[in-house]
Amino acid sequence: MRRYGGYQGTLLRINLTSGKIGEEKLTDNLVENYLGGRGIASKILMDEVKANIDPLGPENKIIFITGPLTATVIPTTSRLCISAKSPLTRLVGCGFSGGHFGPELKFSGYDGLIVEGRSDRPVYIWINHGKVEIKDATYLWGKDTFETEDLIKK
Repeated sequence: MRRYGGYQGTLLRINLTSGKIGEEKLTDNLVENYLGGRGIASKILMDEVKANIDPLGPENKIIFITGPLTATVIPTTSRLCISAKSPLTRLVGCGFSGGHFGPELKFSGYDGLIVEGRSDRPVYIWINHGKVEIKDATYLWGKDTFETEDLIKK
């Protein structure tokens, strides 16, 4: 898969129900036929999420995915696509975010993160120096975003 510049070649999949963490190859087929983050995420959702599922249920998936230009020196390329089955339209929905998450995900060796299932307690996903963990977040419950960020960084 490394024949295409701009891609790491790996997707990270985390199942919050089972706690399973795994890596999958980003295939040439996905890159050639669906190009960037939005196209690849839409294809994964169309293949893996049944039409009749509850968008707010554990059968839905949320995909955080970068594009081939994410983490390059080109201005405004720190974008990240977030896709899932929308509770509003019941179709594939996506939004975009700027900031550090997209480039940091790419620097961690992943083009995307697929989150599926539902945890029975508050958790967060920790990706650091090649290690991926699902960590307990009960102590963060009820905190605002600033306090949460400070506590996680400690």
